Amino acid sequence: MDEEDAGGFDERCAQCSEVNWGLTDGGRFYCRTCHNVIERTREVVSTDVIPNARIQTISKGSRSQKKTDEGWEWYVCEGFQLVLKQQAEALEALGVCPQMKDEILCNFWRRYLQKSQQAYCNRPAGETIKALSVCDSSTDMDSEPEQPSLLHFLSVSESDGDLQTDCSYASSVGKVSESTSVCSGSVDGSLYVTKNRKDKLRMSMPMTLSFCYMALLWLKEPMTLSELLRFVVEGHIPYFNAYQHFPEKMKLYGLDLRIFCVESWPVYEEVYNKMVELAAFLDLPRFPDITDNCFLHPNVLCMKYLMEANLPDELHNWTCRVVKKTSMGEADFLTLTPGNKSARKVKYDVLAAAVIVVVLKLLFLLDDHYEWLLSDFSSERKKNNKEGEGGPYFEFKKWYKVIKCTLDVEQKKLDEEKAKYLWKCEKPLFYSVKKKSKILRRRQMVENLQNQFGKLSGSVRPAGRPNPSSFQLSWSEENTDGSCFHGHSLKGILQEKHGLLTAINTDYWLCTDKLCNEKLCGHLAHYREEDFPKSYHFVLRLFSFLLRIQPSSIHEEVCVIEHKLFNKKLYKKPKYSRSLRKQKT
Repeated sequence: MDEEDAGGFDERCAQCSEVNWGLTDGGRFYCRTCHNVIERTREVVSTDVIPNARIQTISKGSRSQKKTDEGWEWYVCEGFQLVLKQQAEALEALGVCPQMKDEILCNFWRRYLQKSQQAYCNRPAGETIKALSVCDSSTDMDSEPEQPSLLHFLSVSESDGDLQTDCSYASSVGKVSESTSVCSGSVDGSLYVTKNRKDKLRMSMPMTLSFCYMALLWLKEPMTLSELLRFVVEGHIPYFNAYQHFPEKMKLYGLDLRIFCVESWPVYEEVYNKMVELAAFLDLPRFPDITDNCFLHPNVLCMKYLMEANLPDELHNWTCRVVKKTSMGEADFLTLTPGNKSARKVKYDVLAAAVIVVVLKLLFLLDDHYEWLLSDFSSERKKNNKEGEGGPYFEFKKWYKVIKCTLDVEQKKLDEEKAKYLWKCEKPLFYSVKKKSKILRRRQMVENLQNQFGKLSGSVRPAGRPNPSSFQLSWSEENTDGSCFHGHSLKGILQEKHGLLTAINTDYWLCTDKLCNEKLCGHLAHYREEDFPKSYHFVLRLFSFLLRIQPSSIHEEVCVIEHKLFNKKLYKKPKYSRSLRKQKT
């Protein structure tokens, strides 16, 4: 190496052991071989004083290295951008439209960064400015870009539309003081954690799912929020330990793990509410209309959940009648309009499940008494019916036994999988080259012990996660054990009146006679299992398992539909003293 370049500095590089030093613009030594930048500096003397000096420099950027972790300088929002990129690619692998990542999700994310003043602006807003040093003119943007029109914003795919990390953050936020990154690998990790906790739209891991669902809803993709969260839990979409896929130079430790490490299951209500708030915050226009040929329309979703709940296909005619009677199939009711506080936000999967529950109450009452009488009555009608006419009659009692057995097994399996879930990431985290070998040896030792104990206990480790499927429970009509009820007829519980088939049941009980004020108590109705019949709770439990939500969420939607359908004119409690009048077939 030419001694004139680095002033006789002849220490070997800690990374490549070479002696080949140059100087950066700031006077720091860097290795020309591996580009490692060290803390040692040298005062750069003007070339006018020392003629013929050949000092080689590299330009400043956001990818300088730090002494504490020997990694890149990176910002928290860059980490979330990488997570969103991974999730979008996973959704694309599941069959989602490819334009979701580059044209929709990418633009949503850019607009969020600009609206929250984290990027694409002059400087961050609020208390962040206090932690920033003065930015020189070469790194600041000359002027804040004009806010693009929303239609252009959502339709135009820019040349750099891919969700990749770039230096746009550093150019917009400038330099962060050294004191802000003492306890984290990211530059602004400690600042992020100590920000105002009342900021509802501060980026978090659950909010990455809100972004994904918002993009899916904009494209009217055939994936509900409950399916999205189930794919997350099953490991098909990166969420738990997503940070293990960060580049090796993006070191995470300390406060970064509080931001990106997730040790709880995603909650449906939280993800949905954040999505609604995000859509309003971004000033998005009305989403594309949900029409009757869209997968998210209740008529379509009801058919899907009827199949998965192993209920007769004929029930679909009744669900369509309820949807039409309550005007819940109209595009104005189903389509999300951000910022419209008067319109009730629709949870499409919950709405479809609630419609089916209402239909079951219409036909079977579900009061722990009448549905069993109907089963006996249907069985008697079946004996008097000619063989093969209209298919077998549906009996609630038989359906209950089949579903309860299957549901108990699947629920136990799900609970065991959640209890055995290992929250630690598969890829070990190490913060320096010195610690890397030690941590890898320790991880290898742990894996060997786990394998040995597994062989001794006789437990077999799963070969891998199952392929993703929209259906959790499958029922085949080819089974000879009579466990599939799809083709069963409802004629056993219907009567002909004026040329139309109507329900034998003429009563109905409302779950509540008055809805609560949602703004005051947060819910329109409340649910306690002991206050309602067991049959009703069983049906709620079935759909809560399919949607992976609480039964109270479906119960609340059932109450809303009932008040739309009956206008509060029927009984609050079921009649237990009624008797079924036998009718001649």
